[in-house]
Amino acid sequence: MSRFGKHLGRLLGEFFGFAWENKAWWIIPIILVLLLLMFLVFATASTAPFIYTLF
Repeated sequence: MSRFGKHLGRLLGEFFGFAWENKAWWIIPIILVLLLLMFLVFATASTAPFIYTLF
């Protein structure tokens, strides 16, 4: 696993741990939407036309 993936996994674990301990369930959909947007931005050029329809 790359260094980026390791740090991303640790960061997501911290967010979900925070949400679990503090019963902050509202933060989980925000994280999932941000992950989806990150995937769309870093995906191949074939998904580029679909990004413009989101905004």
